[in-house]
Amino acid sequence: MKKKRALFLIVVGLFGLQALGFAEGAVFSGKVNFEGVPPEPKPINFGAEKQCAMMHGDKMPVDESIVINGNKTVKWALVYVKDAKGEFKAPETAVEMDQNGCVFSPHVIAVMAGQKITFKNGDPVLHNVRTNSKVNKAFNIAQPIQGMKTSKSFAQEEIGIQIRCDVHFWMAAYVHVLSHPYFAVTGDDGSFTIKDLPAGTYTVEVWHEKLGTQTAQVTVADGEAKTTDFTLKLA
Repeated sequence: MKKKRALFLIVVGLFGLQALGFAEGAVFSGKVNFEGVPPEPKPINFGAEKQCAMMHGDKMPVDESIVINGNKTVKWALVYVKDAKGEFKAPETAVEMDQNGCVFSPHVIAVMAGQKITFKNGDPVLHNVRTNSKVNKAFNIAQPIQGMKTSKSFAQEEIGIQIRCDVHFWMAAYVHVLSHPYFAVTGDDGSFTIKDLPAGTYTVEVWHEKLGTQTAQVTVADGEAKTTDFTLKLA
C-alpha cells in the first residue's frame, strides 16, 4: 500500500491531478486586437523571379509580417503561458510548413519541443530552409525537388525562430517551440483558445514579430472558461 501511495504521489508531482482525471482543466480564450490605423498590405516584390510571380496569376500575395484582420485583430500572433509547470510529451503528429508559390505557408507555426516539423517544397523551383535559432541547433537544408519533404525537430523551448529561404530573399516565416501544450496562434479572426489549463495563476504573453509583446496575469479555476483580450500596436 505504501509503495502504491508513493508511486501515486510521484505521478501527481510530475503530471498533476488533471492528467490523472481528477480535475477538469480551464479553457482560456480571447482575441488579440490592433490599436491604431492598420497598415496597408504590401504585395510581395518577386523582383526578377518571374517564375514565382507566375504561380500566383493576377492575385499577388502580400507580406504577412503584419496582417490585420477585417475585425481589426492581429493574425499570426502567438499566445502562450510563460510559466506552465510539469512534464509533457510531445505529440506524435507532425506539423507541416510548405513552400508554396515561393511563400512559406503557414507564416507561423507553434509546436512542442521534440515534435516533428515537416518542411516541404511544393514548388518546381529550388528552395532551402535555414533557421536563425539562438537556443536550438541551427540547420540549413536544400530542397531542389518539387514535393521534397524533410522532417526536423527542436529540442528546447525557443520563441521566435525565424525561418528563411536564401534563394528567395523575401521568404521568411516563424516557428515557436514550447515545452508545454498551452499555446495558440491567432488566425483570420484574431482569436485564440488554450484548453485544459490546470487551475492556478499564470503569466500569459502575446508575441508578434513586428508588434512586440504584451503580458497579463491570468488566474483560472478548475473547469472555468476565462476570457481575456490583448491589444497590440505599432511602436
